[in-house]
Amino acid sequence: MAGIVPPTPTIHRSYRLSTYHVAGLPVIRIGHRPRWQGRAPAGDIVLLSACNPGGRLRPDGWNRRMMAHLAQCLAGLPHALGEGRLGRWSEPLYGVRVGLARGLGLARRFRQNAVVVVHGNRPARLVYLA
Repeated sequence: MAGIVPPTPTIHRSYRLSTYHVAGLPVIRIGHRPRWQGRAPAGDIVLLSACNPGGRLRPDGWNRRMMAHLAQCLAGLPHALGEGRLGRWSEPLYGVRVGLARGLGLARRFRQNAVVVVHGNRPARLVYLA
């Protein structure tokens, strides 16, 4: 698919070392089980962004507009704003309660390379689109 970049070892390492913070969720790390306060929610929670498509940096204003457009696409779906963080770098994202297939469709629409998926007490996983 045009615009989606296969992961390099550096990109893969960056995703795995990042922490993902979403309002109402525990801190998420790829390969780690979430530490829920109480019972884990049923179904998938997909963490996705509309920023920097294809791993190419875009201006802040462009990224804000794309995130606003993604928020419009999420109308009617349970979602919360959050961020992915690695050191000084951070990027906004949404945690969305949506089936994985639909979450991947949204990620493709916004030309993202990957999404993070949380499902119950299973370790969080990274799903590449390329």
